[in-house]
Amino acid sequence: MVAVKTNNPPMLDLWHEEKMLFARGARFIAGVDEVGRGPLAGPVIACAVMAEGPLAIPGVKDSKQCSEKSREYLSEIIRNHPQLHYGIGRVEAVEIDALNILRASLLAFKRALENCPVKTDFLLVDGPHINPDIKVPQKPLIKGDRRSFLIAAASIVAKVARDSIMMEMHARWPFYGFDRHKGYPTKSHLLALDQHGVCPIHRKSYAPVRTRLNGMDATLHA
Repeated sequence: MVAVKTNNPPMLDLWHEEKMLFARGARFIAGVDEVGRGPLAGPVIACAVMAEGPLAIPGVKDSKQCSEKSREYLSEIIRNHPQLHYGIGRVEAVEIDALNILRASLLAFKRALENCPVKTDFLLVDGPHINPDIKVPQKPLIKGDRRSFLIAAASIVAKVARDSIMMEMHARWPFYGFDRHKGYPTKSHLLALDQHGVCPIHRKSYAPVRTRLNGMDATLHA
């Protein structure tokens, strides 16, 4: 029999990082991820998801690789799973402007962990940065939502939570189209900024918003 070569990458064990930590004695391990660093409007949202051991939820992966319908389905399962605990951290646009987006994201991580009902022994963090204000051992993972089940689960819950918030914001300020772009700097969003000015959930430290605020015709919608 002739072996057939394929270009498919090997399947990753999303529990690999967690299993190593459980083997070293950790009992409660959390993964944390955020969504909303790039938008011009709305909060940055982080989620921490915690487990006491590996478990199977088919379909959990990086939220960017899931359809909207799949994310909503998986978020519901993750949030209600009897063997998982989770917390949400929210940092508003005005705080982002005061801090900068990196510090705001780290603050969202901290709030998410504080809102988790069970304290963690070890935290897996998506990205290159740890938060010195979180007083538990941490490990940063580049592209962690593709390397850790708990970070991937957190990315799904955070994405669904933020999308829901932006739908609420759309109901208040429908002329920006938050229901479509969720605050990201799309062509239609920039055009709406030109036509309507900015509103309180816009991040005034972000250049496309700041330049329009500095313009003669800039307005602020309450």
